[in-house]
Amino acid sequence: MTNSLNGAEAMVRSLQAHGVKHIFGLCGDTTLPFYDAMLKLDHGITHTLTRDERSAAYMADAYSRVTGRVGVCEGPSGGGATYILPGLIEASESSYAVLGITTDVSVGSYGRYPLTEVDQEALMRPLTKWNTVIKRADHIPRMVRKAFRAMTTGRSGAAHLGLPYDIQYDAVPADDIWADPQLASYPAYRTGPAPDAIEAAAEAILSAKSPLIVCGGGVVISGAMDALDRLASRLDIPVATSISGQGSLAETHPNCVGVVGSNGGTDETWEAMAGADLVIFMGCRAGSTTTSRWEAPKPGTRIVHFDVDPMVIGAVLQTEVGVPGDLRLSLEALNAELDRRDGTEQKFGGAAHVADIRRRKFEKFDALAQSDSAPIRPERVIATLQRVLPDDATVVSDPGTSCPYFSAYYTLPRAGRQFITNRAHGALGYSLSAALGAWFGRPDSKVVALMGDGSFGFTCGELETVTRARAPITYIVFSNSNFGWIKASQHDDCGARYYNVEFNRTDQAAVAAAYGVKSWRVEDPAQLEAVMKEAVAYDGPTLIDVICQPLEEAQAPVRRWMG
Repeated sequence: MTNSLNGAEAMVRSLQAHGVKHIFGLCGDTTLPFYDAMLKLDHGITHTLTRDERSAAYMADAYSRVTGRVGVCEGPSGGGATYILPGLIEASESSYAVLGITTDVSVGSYGRYPLTEVDQEALMRPLTKWNTVIKRADHIPRMVRKAFRAMTTGRSGAAHLGLPYDIQYDAVPADDIWADPQLASYPAYRTGPAPDAIEAAAEAILSAKSPLIVCGGGVVISGAMDALDRLASRLDIPVATSISGQGSLAETHPNCVGVVGSNGGTDETWEAMAGADLVIFMGCRAGSTTTSRWEAPKPGTRIVHFDVDPMVIGAVLQTEVGVPGDLRLSLEALNAELDRRDGTEQKFGGAAHVADIRRRKFEKFDALAQSDSAPIRPERVIATLQRVLPDDATVVSDPGTSCPYFSAYYTLPRAGRQFITNRAHGALGYSLSAALGAWFGRPDSKVVALMGDGSFGFTCGELETVTRARAPITYIVFSNSNFGWIKASQHDDCGARYYNVEFNRTDQAAVAAAYGVKSWRVEDPAQLEAVMKEAVAYDGPTLIDVICQPLEEAQAPVRRWMG
């Protein structure tokens, strides 16, 4: 390094110092010096040019989810800043570390009505964990350090840095470029639980008659899967999850109930929630979906709540014992507390209860999954995926048609973040882009992205990015020519009065082929498995357009539609 860098070079070197290997972004006028620095410097960072700033943020989000490292996205001023925002909101609310860098108009032109001026700091403030617009070039290194500290410690989340055009040319001392290596991955600087809270939690759990553990995304984020496995196995407690919590246990585990709640839960799995006399929430906020709009736990049910964020504990339900702290450290401490006791641990019969629930749930599913009817039933798509995909596959889904079916009926064979969906805000168009970020983060895993045809229309232009990257991702589109979730809601909530939810049928396979993606259109259920095997095995991007049963005619695992 030279003794002095310009601001753009200082930003690149600061990212390099924090171990950044991938950036996803889109060029713009205000980005010129940053891109020039990326070109000239030897930094080891791969920059992926996207076709939309939303896509860049979604790619960074999925990259972060599969690697446990900060995902980085960037975009220009004005529209670029507003487009990148949806991905930062999703990451922050889902507790994943994503850094959004938006270049800005020059500080010297503030207030003079320059083209693309927007108050980026005010725009990002309520929807990120931390953000600032940097006003001086020599502040760049410390602001990058502060952003990484904010993203990776405590409850992880998104951060934003605004980088004005003129300061990208100003001088920065090279000796101020350094990073704390602890902040290259997360959770960083874990905080353990108080011993008295662990003792109280153990007493509460052991005094229950029919306890249930309900896991949110926090268990996987903290890497607490092994400690959870030990706890559930030793006490034989059933473990349910939210959709975000899938992967807390392998879903083949004898104690894993599966997803509970209003989306991806079924009547059978809901029995575990409704019948518990003590619910142990772990890294789960007990929000509307997991509790089926707070239908359960019912008033009077005892609550023990583990979470890294003290603000979550007791925010929704009256809590008997709260345990703030990192989930892995907390569960390891709880296991150690049980070890210290005399060894006469209560067994709660969870595995037998789970086996009965899963048997009854899959009896119903199997009958539908074997149907030869056309349009193809979504259940058949999920059952075929289960047979075709390798155990280490990474599946990304939009929150529409595909998500409840996958969450309810696909049995994830491994613990960890093998399934990704944007549950915090549920924006359509997520999975097509996010799958590329997941592949960059986990290139040896087969990546599959699921979406409806409505979602496909949001970001299909990003297929060009996928083919340019030569990423062997398989896309599966559930095509029913409408915004299925809303049409199904109109069916149940509005007496089947449908309004403005349908669109013309599009040949998604032909669209994908035009971008250079090997593609198929499948209408006959008998052809589905052979096509899927060929697509998954192909060494390049593939897409299957499945002509699918509409949601309003289906038996989707969404509790308000199943009654």
